[in-house]
Amino acid sequence: MAAALAAGIGIGSFGVHALHAQSEHPVYMIEDNTVIDPAGFAKEFAPLARESLETYGGQYLGGGSGVSIDGDPPKGRVVLVRWESVRQMMKWRHSPEYNAARTVGERYGRFRIFAVDGVPQ
Repeated sequence: MAAALAAGIGIGSFGVHALHAQSEHPVYMIEDNTVIDPAGFAKEFAPLARESLETYGGQYLGGGSGVSIDGDPPKGRVVLVRWESVRQMMKWRHSPEYNAARTVGERYGRFRIFAVDGVPQ
């Protein structure tokens, strides 16, 4: 059991390091958010979140309910954002602007956010 846990931690750590090692490549952030109050989410959270993205260089590429091609559909509202690097994305994530927006957003929804490496252009 301990060996399996250690292996899992090692694999997870490798994934994080691999993403950071590619920091000069674009990164795509994907959100699958469960919206509890659509009106409040759209009126109070979305403008703050979008402004924080733009301030820190994120490029909003799209959002909506998503369409299932294979398997289960997304559970919530899907958002796709492009960043120039992991460093840029993390600077936004820990910014006072995003943290203020997130505090508002947590009244209207639940967040699941992850990122994947993009292909160098």
